[in-house]
Amino acid sequence: MADVLPLVEARLLSALGEPDARAAVTFLGTDRIEVLRFPGGGQEGDVVRYATLGMSSQPMADPTAVLADPVQGPRAELVLSVRAGLADTDKVLRPLAVLAASPQVEGVVVAPGASLDVGEPLWPGAPFTSVLVAEPGGLVEDLELDAPLDAVRFLPLLPMTQNEAAWKRVHGAQALQERWLTHGTDLRDPSRRSVPLE
Repeated sequence: MADVLPLVEARLLSALGEPDARAAVTFLGTDRIEVLRFPGGGQEGDVVRYATLGMSSQPMADPTAVLADPVQGPRAELVLSVRAGLADTDKVLRPLAVLAASPQVEGVVVAPGASLDVGEPLWPGAPFTSVLVAEPGGLVEDLELDAPLDAVRFLPLLPMTQNEAAWKRVHGAQALQERWLTHGTDLRDPSRRSVPLE
């Protein structure tokens, strides 16, 4: 079976440019997860992006399945975009690796609309401990793989405050995203406040 990670890395580099830093984290019983840091460029010079590399090495398995299929199943990597220079966001590398390892560690399938919680601030002083998984296809296009492998999807992560996460559990991801849109919320602001939820 061809190793998908070189293809995934090539797709990330073609979409986001050259990374200026990378860190690797290995959790017991899991494959190595790397997090790449891409400095802002072009019109969005103040935006830094963090992307995982390694989550897609194996397909995500339905936690109710008796045996995990080693070939078929959804594959994904995570992408987080934040404004640079406003917070120590480079400390997000380990929390991102934890989230990327969760399919292997906890048997969860990460998909758009899901909430992921790391149980601690995403970076020092961050008002967020969780993220909303958004729809793929905007920043980095899906990477088609040879059949029977599923495509690798690059899932954007949107940081949520605790209030937003609680509100989303009741009203759903779509309603929260509409509220962000209505209020013109800057989801890349690493120190933003919660959107009004009344």
